[in-house]
Amino acid sequence: METSLIQPIDPATLPDATGNYAHGTLVAGVRRAVFVSGQVPWAGQGAVPEDFDSQCRLTWHNVFAVLAEADMGVRNLAKVTTYLSDRMYREANSRIRQEILGDHRPALTVVIAGIYSEEWLLEIEAIAVE
Repeated sequence: METSLIQPIDPATLPDATGNYAHGTLVAGVRRAVFVSGQVPWAGQGAVPEDFDSQCRLTWHNVFAVLAEADMGVRNLAKVTTYLSDRMYREANSRIRQEILGDHRPALTVVIAGIYSEEWLLEIEAIAVE
């Protein structure tokens, strides 16, 4: 994939986007798009880790499993929405997301919300393009 297909948009009139994301994402010349449904921290047999870091990493693993089926990966992410069950997970979520995304900066939204299952501490949905 050409990296120029997905370009971060950060207007000079807005404060800097901190946390390794872009205020917006320009996507041009798209051939394919994948809309990843909200992924949750389920392992095989429905097992759910107890701690946030493990749940977060597992949820990202599940997002990338969907992308891999379409022969896509981190560089294809144009938009990511993360739902956290509690505000106290903000810093850990940001740290792990930055480790996983590296220097890739998709458009990003984080919402504090009631998650479908009380044992899930987060849910992540994404849009990827090629």
